[in-house]
Amino acid sequence: MNTSSPEENTTDASADIINSEGEAKNISLIENWQQVSQQVEQACMQAQRVPSSVTLLAVSKTKVAEMVATLARQGQRDFGENYLQEAIEKIQLLREQVGFEDIVWHYIGSIQRNKTRDIAEHFDWVQTLERDIIAKRLHEQRPANMPPLNVLIQVNIDQEDSKSGCLPEALPELIESLKAYERLQLRGLMIIPAKANTNAFERTKQLFDNVKRAHPDLSQWDTLSMGMSNDMSEAIAHGSTMVRVGTAIFGTRA
Repeated sequence: MNTSSPEENTTDASADIINSEGEAKNISLIENWQQVSQQVEQACMQAQRVPSSVTLLAVSKTKVAEMVATLARQGQRDFGENYLQEAIEKIQLLREQVGFEDIVWHYIGSIQRNKTRDIAEHFDWVQTLERDIIAKRLHEQRPANMPPLNVLIQVNIDQEDSKSGCLPEALPELIESLKAYERLQLRGLMIIPAKANTNAFERTKQLFDNVKRAHPDLSQWDTLSMGMSNDMSEAIAHGSTMVRVGTAIFGTRA
């Protein structure tokens, strides 16, 4: 609990994060999160799946650290960030605070070569891996005192020119490369399907299962990240184990 004076709170950003007086301002945020959590649970029940089999990733890009802290106090554990510098500021601020050490940070933005060191040093997961050169850099730059970096391969499942991701036919070669990087832990696949495509989830689940059968040595191949605010129920029905929800929780982008 924060015991600093009001004067200190106005000058100390870290103390502001854990100031319970601000909790009332976030009632709608908490209600949104609860509603989304219930929707995930209901989608699991409809798909005859255990609710704990799906992780809710709260996409907190452009949202202030106080909002992340509010949801973390409610029990939300996984947060996704797209913008690296903004994310690092939030991560560093919150990791200094008691009670927020267990937040799991996912990088879900595009990865440029000059970003790999910061990503490797600050994040627990990377969901947008698509090239071997980036994987190699993340592996080499992951600090030895940290556990292996969990990674998902982003697949351009609909082969759209406007989207990033490994093409499905290139997936086997990339998987073989990743197996050599002991500082990375390959966990599964991530997709952002085309809006007009109705069976992307089904095709991705088939691809995921094919990889699992072909690579029994991938002991932690367990994560299929697909589904967002508008289609998470459909994604869960087709086997998603992680849904990435921003707008439905935090509102429109700041």
